[in-house]
Amino acid sequence: MVVIDIHKEHQEIWNYLSEVPDPEIPIINLVELGVIRNVEKQNESLIITITPTYTGCPAKKLFEDLIREKLIEKGFEDITINTVLSPAWNTDWLSEATKAKMMAEGISPPTDDNKVVICPKCKSENTKRLSQFGSTPCQSFHSCNDCLEPFNYFKCHR
Repeated sequence: MVVIDIHKEHQEIWNYLSEVPDPEIPIINLVELGVIRNVEKQNESLIITITPTYTGCPAKKLFEDLIREKLIEKGFEDITINTVLSPAWNTDWLSEATKAKMMAEGISPPTDDNKVVICPKCKSENTKRLSQFGSTPCQSFHSCNDCLEPFNYFKCHR
C-alpha cells in the first residue's frame, strides 16, 4: 500500500505557486500579493482560485497564464483557474514582509486609508501625489518634497 501525504503535496503546490511573480511587481509573487486564494486537488485535477487586485485588473489574464505555465512545468495537466471577486481583494492581505519588499524596490507600500504616503528613498512622509495612476492602475505616482525623488505608491484598497 502506498501512502501519500496529501498535506505535503498541497504545500508543495503552494510552493510552486509562490514561484509565480506578479507581472507588474516581479519582486513579489502572486501568493504574497494575496491573488491566489485557494488550491484544491481533486484526483489529478487542480483547481486554483484567484482574486485579482482590481475587478478590471489588466494583468488578470496574465496571472492565469503564468499560473498555468508554472503548474504545467511542474507536471500538472488538468488545471482549472476560477476567479472569485467576493470578498474583493484588499491590501490588508499583504504581509509586512511583502510591504518591506515593495519599499526596498522603490514602491511605497499601502498605508492605512492612503492618509500617509512614505517616500521609499528617504522615508519622509512629506510627499505629494502627482497623478492618480502610476505605472499600473493599482498604483499612483508621487513625489517626495524632501529628497525630490518620484515614486509609485501602491494604493490602499478596502
